[in-house]
Amino acid sequence: MQPDTLLTQAGLDALQAELDELIAKRPAMAAKIKSARELGDLKENAEYHAAKDEQGFLETRIQVIERQIRTAKVVEASSDKVTVGSKVVVKDLDAGDEETWTVTGVSEADPMENKVSYESPIGSALIDLTVGDVAEVQLPRGTMRLEVVRIG
Repeated sequence: MQPDTLLTQAGLDALQAELDELIAKRPAMAAKIKSARELGDLKENAEYHAAKDEQGFLETRIQVIERQIRTAKVVEASSDKVTVGSKVVVKDLDAGDEETWTVTGVSEADPMENKVSYESPIGSALIDLTVGDVAEVQLPRGTMRLEVVRIG
């Protein structure tokens, strides 16, 4: 049995949109392969091999997304404790500055947008905390102490 893929509703919607887009590319990919096949000897046909490789990547991505959607468990954010989907304002107790992080599913994580996976060091340290709790996060550069200021 596969473990659940924890996602926010927005993350599930984004996966479905990507899947729909990739499935829509299948006919064009088949046409591209057919066209390349007509160019001659398949052993030395670089366009054909490139198209087949591209098709392989497309089909693999479709399978990955289908599995994620099939095992998806949409988690509703809580205002009482940090869960997947929570937007959390934390204060770095060592540096004194505040940051806002959104705890997401693995496929939604984007550190450049302050979206951290619940499996990441920061995300896993914050899960189940409430306002006022302090998390010690083990990072490669050392320990970071974060206080939960607000959940929303």
